[in-house]
Amino acid sequence: MESMYRQGSSGAVRPRTYDPPAMEQTEAEELLLIEEADAWFEYGEAIRGQTETRYLEIEPWAWARLQQRLRAIKARRAKLRPAAA
Repeated sequence: MESMYRQGSSGAVRPRTYDPPAMEQTEAEELLLIEEADAWFEYGEAIRGQTETRYLEIEPWAWARLQQRLRAIKARRAKLRPAAA
């Protein structure tokens, strides 16, 4: 615990813990990861517990929906990367 509050060479209490642009970038990336996980969970919930016939009806739709959401996430992630550079 003591090392957490030690003063670094810059005199800051906790060096490298506050960088607003980097924090915003990290938060945006975390939100995209959460949205990606949500897309996968939506897919899993859609196909889970279905009869074989119903699964064959639903799975192509669920897969297309998943791919659509992942493409949108990938596009937003690509917009974030140049902003970080």
